[in-house]
Amino acid sequence: MNRAYEVKLDKIEPLQVLSPEGKIVNEEMLPKFTNEQLRELMRRMAFTRVWDQRAVSLNRQGRLGFYAPVSGQEAAMIGSEFVLEKEDFICPGYRDMPQIVWHGLPMYQAFLYSRGHQHGGQIPEDVHVLMPQIIIGAQIVEAAGVAMGLKLKGKKNVAITYTGDGGSSQGDFYEGMNFAGAFQLPAIFFVQNNQYAISTPISKQTAAGTIAQKAVAAGIRGVQVDGMDVLAVTAAVREAREHALEGRPTLIEAITYRFGPHSMSGDDPTKYRTKDEQGEWEVKDPLVRFRRYLESKGLWSEEDESKTVEEAKEHVAEQIKRAESVDKMTIAGLLESMFEEPPVHIREQIELYSAGGEK
Repeated sequence: MNRAYEVKLDKIEPLQVLSPEGKIVNEEMLPKFTNEQLRELMRRMAFTRVWDQRAVSLNRQGRLGFYAPVSGQEAAMIGSEFVLEKEDFICPGYRDMPQIVWHGLPMYQAFLYSRGHQHGGQIPEDVHVLMPQIIIGAQIVEAAGVAMGLKLKGKKNVAITYTGDGGSSQGDFYEGMNFAGAFQLPAIFFVQNNQYAISTPISKQTAAGTIAQKAVAAGIRGVQVDGMDVLAVTAAVREAREHALEGRPTLIEAITYRFGPHSMSGDDPTKYRTKDEQGEWEVKDPLVRFRRYLESKGLWSEEDESKTVEEAKEHVAEQIKRAESVDKMTIAGLLESMFEEPPVHIREQIELYSAGGEK
């Protein structure tokens, strides 16, 4: 197979399977999915777009706390998770709620995380994800550790971690990749290059031609992919997973774009992005691209779209109500959740606050 998209030190073109018009441009890398799998990919992407729109609205209503919008990045997020196994581990950043919810975390717990509730971070035992990392880049070293654990236990599974282009400027980014390369760990490092670290453009973050080529220093594979093309993303991650199981970690740089602000915490993208730039990326919308492809094959219709939109609205409404019905946190309850067996000094504080010391 042609591996021109694998990074050495020369300039490359990102792996692409679908053109913005929804036409196949790379038959060789076209993933072998059933029609139902293709429909499910589209359903998840459309569902996530509606969920994101509703989450933004809920934030503005004061019903959610911190929230980082994802519209525009659905192909990178949904496509990368879609080809994982249930036992594979996801080590997310704070924007990566779609991946961990589709991997099994109940949505109401994602909402609780946003609201700062401790139960949002109490991951069910059969869901193989870590709590979203708020410290930029810290999830990279976490993933290296998880991958080491999988290797030591002889598991045929991988750890995948996500960060943005800004995260690739952190020391943890290099440390995690170097560790994975040195110990030949089953790890995938997935960078969603959405062009801005809040308001700092990628051109001011690094002098490197690509983020993907930074893999060379760690002695691991580096791949660049069109992050607005869900079929290209699934192909790249599926291949990376196979290599990871053989002890060859991969760094994937997905070229994508966030249509909204960095977060709902006061960021105004109109101050650092132009309308022309926004328009250039909107014609590459991952949902439009994939929808055109499926429609050409008779696999998606307006009826399918409408049904998915209504399903998403109903589910989000149900899950936010469930989150709002959870008992409010108490100091005693928070202390209880810190240790499986609280040490003496924590037990004393629990007893104090349970007896009314927090009033």
